[in-house]
Amino acid sequence: MDVVTALRAQEGVTCVVGAGGKKTTMRTLADELGRAVVTATVRIPIFDDWVGRVVVIDDPVAALREAEGDPDAWPLGVVPEREREDRYLGYELDAIDSLAARDVPVLVKADGARMRRFKAPNEREPRIPRCADTVVPIASAHVVGEPLSEGMVHRVEEVASLTGLDPGEEIRPADVAAVLASDDGGLKGVPDGATPIPLVNMVDDDALEASAREIAAEIHERADVPGVVLAEMRADEPIVDVV
Repeated sequence: MDVVTALRAQEGVTCVVGAGGKKTTMRTLADELGRAVVTATVRIPIFDDWVGRVVVIDDPVAALREAEGDPDAWPLGVVPEREREDRYLGYELDAIDSLAARDVPVLVKADGARMRRFKAPNEREPRIPRCADTVVPIASAHVVGEPLSEGMVHRVEEVASLTGLDPGEEIRPADVAAVLASDDGGLKGVPDGATPIPLVNMVDDDALEASAREIAAEIHERADVPGVVLAEMRADEPIVDVV
């Protein structure tokens, strides 16, 4: 199965949350879709090198109109402001609602993780617009067997609360699933009518695949999701399986 189909990103608004490959997942989807809008509701690192054009503008719909008929503009990045040399700011949620009315897939980074590989949201996250059609909560398979610590995990206290782990204890597949499948974790803020598609990323060897399959089985025990995607988004063929 191709990555666009696996993550149900062919149309509408797809929001990525969590940790362990949000930017790589968005880049892979943008590459496959071609004609897509890439944006954010939170800070996003500079991404000019993997889209056709980035437009800094208050009105993202205006940027989309200007890009119509210009094949070199796509995928089109839109952001409201450059905060500093290494990152942009994200839009308010109603700006994404305006993009949703256009006939183009929209990819949205909807929370941050400070380059960690596993996270749970705090009280201000995620920032998912009402118009979201698909929400992709992500975690890296690499965290299994690692200690619950800031080296791998963003918001250690929140993950501890959802899993029952103490800081420093080993993260198990069931712990990753507990976060991804929780209404206070990976499923937090998913709008009514949107489809959650959990993604276990960085599945790049047999042992990690076995861990990822355990995570997927646990997710299905805990939450009503249509499938769990196992992937290595850096690979030429990123989808390992959908279970």
